[in-house]
Amino acid sequence: MHSRLTGVKPSIEVLTAMAQDIASGDAGAAAERAMENDAFYDVTLKNLVTPWTNRDGDNFAPLNDYTATVIGMVRDDVDFRQILSGDILYTGASGLGLPAYNNANNDHYEALEAAGYPLQTALERRTQSSVTGLPSEATAGVMTTRGGAKAFFYAGTNRAMFRFTLMNHLCRDLEQVHDTSRPPDRIRQDVSRSPGGDSRVFQNNCIGCHSGMDPMAQAFAYYNFEYDVDNDPTGENGRLDYNGAGEIDPATGSRVQAKNHINSATFPYGFVIPDDKWDNYWREGPNMHLGWSEVLPGSGNGAKSMGEELANSEAFAQCQVTKVFKQVCLRAPEDSSDRNRIDSITDSFTSNGYRLKQVYAETAAYCAGE
Repeated sequence: MHSRLTGVKPSIEVLTAMAQDIASGDAGAAAERAMENDAFYDVTLKNLVTPWTNRDGDNFAPLNDYTATVIGMVRDDVDFRQILSGDILYTGASGLGLPAYNNANNDHYEALEAAGYPLQTALERRTQSSVTGLPSEATAGVMTTRGGAKAFFYAGTNRAMFRFTLMNHLCRDLEQVHDTSRPPDRIRQDVSRSPGGDSRVFQNNCIGCHSGMDPMAQAFAYYNFEYDVDNDPTGENGRLDYNGAGEIDPATGSRVQAKNHINSATFPYGFVIPDDKWDNYWREGPNMHLGWSEVLPGSGNGAKSMGEELANSEAFAQCQVTKVFKQVCLRAPEDSSDRNRIDSITDSFTSNGYRLKQVYAETAAYCAGE
């Protein structure tokens, strides 16, 4: 159990204490004891989170504010739903001699990683708004960290942020939520209605993703990742840009970033984004089975409320449990016993404050001895 959770062997003292916990019928306590080891944070959690922070799913990407924030949230038992909506950011603790957090580079986190400080003790919880200057109402957990912005607001039309958030936090890519029955009224001008001169391609393929994605991704209308295209093509010194109240983009005449109106001549009669109002068209049709919250309205303005919509779905909770299961058990769920256990752990996760450490503990207890 200890090696599954940390990748290292326990000391004799810890092993003895864990054995006593298990003998007394409390395998969860044994798992919690194992998670006190620094390797749980420095290795296990870092390996879980790092692929979420980049488009290639690279497990060896540098530590950044996205990764550190998730690890800190798990350490502090923060409601994991805040990963997509909270005004929350973890930085290196003061007094470590690190470069100050900078909106335009990753030096702070790379220095933290290079110094080898254990993340369990080296991270300090702060608010994004106080560190980055982003208005609190515009913060949306890891989606509005610099690391998240660099990966998914980079170039394009911000649809990448929605797609990768769906992949990383609901365990669904667009093909798995493909639904041609939703109305196409919010599909933007940059999507051809006759790709290759054949309208059937749009009706049977393109519409299936864009009809649901475009109304949701509109939540990101005021965000961009700014960088020097000529001298810094990978955006290493880029920064998140947000058009706050009263800021007008000259290309759109509104707060909407110019990138959202590119390629408008592809289909001039398509939807033109006027603001950051989003709507979840997937609350009806086959994707209603993602388990959307009955408490939330299914629409709103901005990334924060859209993040709440995603994070309060049943798919979000089950996705986290399934990812932990694969990591701890070293295999995918195989049979009805595994699936029933995932359902049970998911229920426990959602009923007890969305504590990811609890998911690790219950999963480790289930897979112990395999």
